[in-house]
Amino acid sequence: MIRVTEQESNYNDIDQMSVLEILKGINNEDKTVPLAVEKAIPQIDKLVSAVTNRMANGGRLFYIGAGTSGRLGVVDASECPPTFGVPFDMVVGIIAGGDTAIRRAVENAEDDSKQAWIDLQEFDINEKDCLVGLAASGTTPYVIGGLNTARKNGVLTACIVCNEGGPIAKESDFPIEIVVGPEFLTGSTRMKSGTAQKLALNMLSTAVMIKLGKVKGNKMVDMQLTNHKLVDRGTQMVMKELNINHERAEDLLLRYGSVRKAVEASQKPL
Repeated sequence: MIRVTEQESNYNDIDQMSVLEILKGINNEDKTVPLAVEKAIPQIDKLVSAVTNRMANGGRLFYIGAGTSGRLGVVDASECPPTFGVPFDMVVGIIAGGDTAIRRAVENAEDDSKQAWIDLQEFDINEKDCLVGLAASGTTPYVIGGLNTARKNGVLTACIVCNEGGPIAKESDFPIEIVVGPEFLTGSTRMKSGTAQKLALNMLSTAVMIKLGKVKGNKMVDMQLTNHKLVDRGTQMVMKELNINHERAEDLLLRYGSVRKAVEASQKPL
């Protein structure tokens, strides 16, 4: 297969550029990413529907990846509980090399085709669940092996990659291929490819949670109240929903622990 992500940059002699030229070049390349993601929306749409159906019946969503891709999966998974109030094991991000690899590269971790399934077994992954493989190259052995074994065990499989026709896509029931072209810095897939994967992950998890009822109107009514900013945001939501003052709204919010519960409780005799 031809790996577009490894092709030579469209920019020559970037080491001779001024800072302003470098920044403008990176920005010009970044502008192309949302257009590439837009072309993949039909693929993302199908995946969202399939994942929503499984999760509505007790399934979970897993991400596996190595390097930047793995870190992006961990970030998306870790943000679901505070944003949507879901359990910490409902969306799980796993990176090749374990949690150490989140901050520091683990040598050869991505080349082990058997380790991903071993890692997934720690969570008792089963046929109710969904597994999304993340790899800009579309060829990472860790991800290929995980998807292959998961598929054989009845797990719904998908991927978000930045090359077409790779082995990871072939192991996926729902392949999402977002081709962003060569990177500004040749082969540095933490740049455009990483941005594309982050955008797709935002779309996937947010759309799934909306369809699972974790959003009301346009508000995060189940968000966790983990700091003063979020308490204030929740208080404003309750004030607007119930047409009450700040003190009363904050009291309800803190008593019941979420915007949804505060509003529901206020609509019953207290």
